Amino acid sequence: MSPVGLCGLLFISVSVYYWVPAGCYANGKVTKVCGSMEPHHGVPGQSAHSPYRLDTNTTTFSPRARIKVILSGTSYFKGFLLQARDAANQGTVGTFTLTNRNKTHLLTCNEHQVVSVVAHYNVFWVKLPGPVIYQHGVTPHPPQSDTPPPVQPTTTPTILPGPFTSDGCGQSKSCLLDPPGCDPKEELHCFFLSMTTEGPDKMGGPAEGYVAFALSWDTWMGNDDVYMCVKDGDRVSVSAAFVSGRTQPEDQSQVGLSSVSWRLADGAIQCKLSRPVKLVDQEPARYDLDHDYFLFLTSGHAQYGKVWKHSHQPLVSTHRKHITGPPEVLRGSRGPIMMKMHGALMLLAWMLTGSVGTVIASFYKPDWPNQTLLGQKIWFQVHRGLMVLTVTLTIVAFCLPFFYRKGWSKHAGVHPYLGCCVLTLSLIQPTMAAIRPSPDSHRRYIFNWAHWGAGSVTEIMAVAAMFLGTRQSSLLLPQPWATHVLIGYVTWLASFRFLLLMHKHLHTKETVSGSDDQQAILSDQSEHRHWEFLMKSLILTALALGSSGLLVALLSAVAEI
Repeated sequence: MSPVGLCGLLFISVSVYYWVPAGCYANGKVTKVCGSMEPHHGVPGQSAHSPYRLDTNTTTFSPRARIKVILSGTSYFKGFLLQARDAANQGTVGTFTLTNRNKTHLLTCNEHQVVSVVAHYNVFWVKLPGPVIYQHGVTPHPPQSDTPPPVQPTTTPTILPGPFTSDGCGQSKSCLLDPPGCDPKEELHCFFLSMTTEGPDKMGGPAEGYVAFALSWDTWMGNDDVYMCVKDGDRVSVSAAFVSGRTQPEDQSQVGLSSVSWRLADGAIQCKLSRPVKLVDQEPARYDLDHDYFLFLTSGHAQYGKVWKHSHQPLVSTHRKHITGPPEVLRGSRGPIMMKMHGALMLLAWMLTGSVGTVIASFYKPDWPNQTLLGQKIWFQVHRGLMVLTVTLTIVAFCLPFFYRKGWSKHAGVHPYLGCCVLTLSLIQPTMAAIRPSPDSHRRYIFNWAHWGAGSVTEIMAVAAMFLGTRQSSLLLPQPWATHVLIGYVTWLASFRFLLLMHKHLHTKETVSGSDDQQAILSDQSEHRHWEFLMKSLILTALALGSSGLLVALLSAVAEI
């Protein structure tokens, strides 16, 4: 039997001071790198001396013997990939026994298996040789060299001489800008993507960690060809990757990229790159540029060259763009249409129809005493109509995020839970009203208090959900402007409720004191009620108009996202 070289491939996705998740392969199933033993992190392996080492408890062995493998180093590591190969022909030998099944996995590779080390996401050592152990009675082969494999040459990026400009957009190049019409040379908050008839050219925007754009067949994240400019210290790494779903980018590489340059200034990242329309030996993850794609442009945080989930909804072009087609100025949106409809319907329901409906039920029952509408008192028909409309709008709006997300959103915080409570209470209210006792029942007061209490709690929760909803990444309204508008709405509604409450209290006192006055003049009472009705009508009109104005302001912001 040939002597066995026990070597291990070690992947360490670590921070020197902090424990961090293990990159794209948090479950340790790194099957894609079984043969190459090189992580697809978009940067080459290190050529400097590694701070990690692999040891065994013996230098010789017999068949079926157990060998203890010890991995150590001067820095913490989160994950590793360990392999054993025949020192002569590099074939896989032996099997491993897990010492902790909660922290390690057995990985079956169809090809060769061996050892490497990673200190951070973008700092790693590939195929570091481990110790060689020999079988008793077998002449040993010469051990493998300890020299690590040569680092593959990559494109060396240069520093841009100055900021980008939007000059030529629509004439010599196609551009996607956010806000529309902005100039990255003059405006620090301008997101910018340009491409010529030969392919992608420049991108940039305000970001703490990275700026990226993607070519996508649809407006959903997944199965996209991604190009990233990632800040790492005082430098920027430019690479291509593939996104299979709402996950970390996979298979990061600089293959095919050329003319790479970058710039860091004033909190913005800008980079320039080019690639052929068709790549030689092209992988399925790399798309040809002579097709039509939706364009995504986004930004977010990065640590040690590893990107994290984007902090805002990506800017998505409104239509597909033929990458090598004629120049044009593209429009984009950060708000999916379903989420825009969700926000608009909820705002309409709880800033207008719901609030006006509850005010009418609370303060306008004595009005129109001798008039009916479809056999019922006017206040009751108006209240019921507005609240039925509110419940209907709430149900429709509640369903839209589930259609968009295809399930529950795990990153929306408390907002969806408040939405569930609002919908539940909104459905309880009409159910409670349908089984209410008659007005002369001795149990009527129970319904009155329960209906009022549930309605008040529902309205409070709806307002809280609106405040949180304006900060959701899928429908992020301008801040703090949107919050100030909602504060204005709450103040406006509370002021009118207080005014009507004071009027109701004074009217009740006058009614009680006037019941003992036998000299009251009926004509004066009639004139007083006329002016009182006119005043309350003006208050209701002002309330509705003011709420409508604030609602329109927020709806305009939703439409512009």
